[in-house]
Amino acid sequence: MRIGLVSDTHMPRYGTALPLELLRGLAAAGVERILHCGDMTDLLIVELFESIAPFEAVAGNNDDEGIRARFGRKKILAIDGVRIGMIHGDHRAKAAEAAAFDAFIDDTVDVIVFGHSHRPVIKERAGIAMINPGSPTDKRFNPLYSYAILEIAGGKLEARLHYYLSRATER
Repeated sequence: MRIGLVSDTHMPRYGTALPLELLRGLAAAGVERILHCGDMTDLLIVELFESIAPFEAVAGNNDDEGIRARFGRKKILAIDGVRIGMIHGDHRAKAAEAAAFDAFIDDTVDVIVFGHSHRPVIKERAGIAMINPGSPTDKRFNPLYSYAILEIAGGKLEARLHYYLSRATER
């Protein structure tokens, strides 16, 4: 199973359509699901991603009560034998990665996918894969926009970050 990972889209502030490079990348990867780790800011994003693959999300600190009620702030998904923890990671007293890790300290997860910092990273922490896909629409201080692809096969996982230069929605 191939899963597209995104976070921090902040739409419609950054447009009403997904970047062309993101669409091409998700299609080329053949994603079967998309996970969003918060700061959608509008339910518009749900329809955009659902047109590609089944969509699941958690709310971030910039998401309103409607988004929080629909998706919640934390969840664990079991996909092909892998337990994936999802959270935005916006605890005020901690960096996003530390906040995300601590949120699942009493849970059994293989992967924690988080956002908030807009800083893409894939690393291991205490035997758990930590993945922040960055942002496909708001790179902030990063040189490029980003998303990740998580591949699960036989209970094993492999994650890769993907980068692109322009958030243009058409050529």
